[in-house]
Amino acid sequence: MAVQASAIAAAPVHDAPGLPLLSGFGFNRAQSIAFLVLLAIVLAGPFFLYPVLLMNVLCFALFACAFNLLIGYVGLLSFGHAMFFGTGGYIAAHTAKVWGLTPELAILAGGVVGAALGAVAGWIAIRRQGIYFAMITLALAQMVYFFYLQAPFTGGEDGIQRVPRGALLGLIDLRADMTLYWLVAVIFLAGFLFISRIVHSPFGQVLKAIRENEPRAVSLGYRVDDYKLLAFTLSATLAAIAGGAKAIVFGIATLTDVYWTMSGEVVLMTLLGGLGTMFGPVVGAAVIIVMQNMLAELGAWVTVIQGAIFVACVLAFRAGIMGELGRALKVRL
Repeated sequence: MAVQASAIAAAPVHDAPGLPLLSGFGFNRAQSIAFLVLLAIVLAGPFFLYPVLLMNVLCFALFACAFNLLIGYVGLLSFGHAMFFGTGGYIAAHTAKVWGLTPELAILAGGVVGAALGAVAGWIAIRRQGIYFAMITLALAQMVYFFYLQAPFTGGEDGIQRVPRGALLGLIDLRADMTLYWLVAVIFLAGFLFISRIVHSPFGQVLKAIRENEPRAVSLGYRVDDYKLLAFTLSATLAAIAGGAKAIVFGIATLTDVYWTMSGEVVLMTLLGGLGTMFGPVVGAAVIIVMQNMLAELGAWVTVIQGAIFVACVLAFRAGIMGELGRALKVRL
């Protein structure tokens, strides 16, 4: 995976300065245009499409972007990111339903617990590399899954149901889909811009150096494990926030979001959209979620189709949709 991300980053590009308003986030001109297109879709989308479907896409897009921060820019393949996504959902659902927290505080609580879990899991996992790192994250995720299966506050196989959407800041009623959509849109855009700022900061440059040549980064005096741990924790936090937002949107938190197949889905979204690209995970998440919605009548065959797409992506266009588009246009997306 790290080799693929390196190949994308090393492709010849013609980066022009970005728009002045977006230069603070490190966007080049192509990325600035892509972000404006994304912003236009987010703003206009609910007037033409089902808001709940769009909110689902935005939650998974943020989840995929958080995962891409880890694998695309640090080169760490986690097979257990569902534990953070599901944890955010369970904590947000429990605090909103039982504690009566407002939705923004419930989602924030999910992010805080996700960050704590990410710090612990990351501290354990970063001690190994490659397939060993991936297997450790998978093992930890399965432990978390069985914990939520047995924990009394999660409702076991039934999950936490009838989670109230509540009122934003205790003032704005979010029961209407259109109203809640704008909260989810703000969360997604804030998370996306935050990730972009991380990637294009000096901290992000060190992460890329670790991805490209970790021994050399160590020889230059960087405390590589500290950078990895911080990146892992940030990725876990954003994934938990995405999971918390999803729980509020659908009013339920279930074991599905913690199961290992969810970790596989986010890997597929990232690879399909473009590993190591800013906008690839968003496109990949949109394609997968819309496909699942349109092909829901086929039942289990959706999984087969997803597998076929994964194979085709690996064999035919390893850089993903946005990666191949960036290569064709010779720009970095």
